[in-house]
Amino acid sequence: MRAIGQDGFGGPEVLKVVEVERPEPAPAEVLVRVHAAGVNPTDSWHRGSGGLGGRIVRLGWDVSGVVEAVGIGVTTLAPGDEVFGMPRHPVAAGTYAEYVTSPARHLLHKPAGLDHTEAAALPLVGMTAWQALVDTADVRPGQRVLIHAAAGGVGHLAVQIAKARGAYVIGTARAAKHEFLRGLGADELIDYTEAEFETAVEPVDVVIDTIGGAYGPRSLRALKEGGFLVSLASPAESYLAEQARPLGKRAAFMAVEADQTGLRELAALVQAGQLRPVIDTVLPLELASKAHELLDSGRTQGKIVLTAVQTLPGRSCRTGPSGR
Repeated sequence: MRAIGQDGFGGPEVLKVVEVERPEPAPAEVLVRVHAAGVNPTDSWHRGSGGLGGRIVRLGWDVSGVVEAVGIGVTTLAPGDEVFGMPRHPVAAGTYAEYVTSPARHLLHKPAGLDHTEAAALPLVGMTAWQALVDTADVRPGQRVLIHAAAGGVGHLAVQIAKARGAYVIGTARAAKHEFLRGLGADELIDYTEAEFETAVEPVDVVIDTIGGAYGPRSLRALKEGGFLVSLASPAESYLAEQARPLGKRAAFMAVEADQTGLRELAALVQAGQLRPVIDTVLPLELASKAHELLDSGRTQGKIVLTAVQTLPGRSCRTGPSGR
């Protein structure tokens, strides 16, 4: 089968199409014929440095496709089922390929309202936003939530999830993306190129930070007493917890993990019309390096997705929740 590999660490140019053996499902696993795979910042991190493990791995965690075969003991899925999910994360999954194996319980039936491209855009960023907002910060109705990089992969879904939780949502983004974010339900927007966000808003209950660096300490200043900063940028951001404590605030670095319960919650929001991933660009598998160039630019709106079912010229499209 075709897959994307690399011989060494580096920029997008190190990614290339390779021929590898098609995997076989182990007990409690399924083999999925990949229709689409999401592209995420962690893919770029692993491409450039190997992530926390410091070694080359086959990239890709998001997947949407069709079950081709099932291993011994699988009872929840069958060949022909359309599925989506985030296999194995944070262990390497390798969804940039024509086939991938996954623990059966890391996948769900694809929501009927999403095509494979949209479904592949949802799991990792959606689970990141859900676990940050719900499992970690326990966002409640009426709370004020500040989301950095609100038009990005995690950000645009965090906006929708926070709104579904009844929060007042504030986002940071360039002015050109404000109309897009209002369409997703954002109540207040800050152009970070024109204003200091920590002084431009009234104190907030929760901050979701996907950027890191100076944004961490600045975000602490934006929190009200008792507020919670959830950092998604890097394990190095763990130091913020010590800075927050004497201020009567909280901070934590959070790493996303595979969780079928949370994935069900995302699917339920999709079915209820409260959540939909926005696709910035769709490219064929063999243009993975181009997808990473776009990813590294930091200027995308929503998600980049690779498609493995057929070779097509790259296309761009943007869609959003209707009526929002």
